[in-house]
Amino acid sequence: MAKEEYLIVLDFLPMGKATDKRPEPTVQGIGESYFSLLEVVVKKDAQVKPKDRIYIGPGKRDVVEYIKRRINYDELTSLAKNILEEVVTEIVTRNESRFITFFNMAGPLSPRMHSLELLPGLGKKHLFNILQERKKKPFESFEDIKKRVEMIPDPRKMIVKRILREIQDKDERHRLFVL
Repeated sequence: MAKEEYLIVLDFLPMGKATDKRPEPTVQGIGESYFSLLEVVVKKDAQVKPKDRIYIGPGKRDVVEYIKRRINYDELTSLAKNILEEVVTEIVTRNESRFITFFNMAGPLSPRMHSLELLPGLGKKHLFNILQERKKKPFESFEDIKKRVEMIPDPRKMIVKRILREIQDKDERHRLFVL
């Protein structure tokens, strides 16, 4: 299974959750590459705050003691849920080229369904326009998509909404971005 290298902090629980067997400084966060929701235990002297980017990959970790477990959306604290959309938007914005590649390369899922149609707000008409435009020339940015595809909703927001749906397990059949 693909592993995350960096985690964006959603919430820091200095004593862990009330239900934990032993109190230890715990972070709830989201992986930067695959949007995995994880709980990690940080070193006793570590100072972390929401939106910090911490290393969780192989090798020496400055802040993280160990990765505790994978969690699902319902296990997030209310603070974590409140800033999730903002953090996902920041990740998508920082990695724009990755998501532009998706618009340029996405293919059909079946004879009747294209993977681009899984993006909220994108129907057959927008799909047809995107496919026509990308044949002429690959898209270069979210702005480029907005300029070239008439009346399309904000492509960045469509990606963010799709990622949030996948995180919340609202579409288990097709995963585009969340592992």
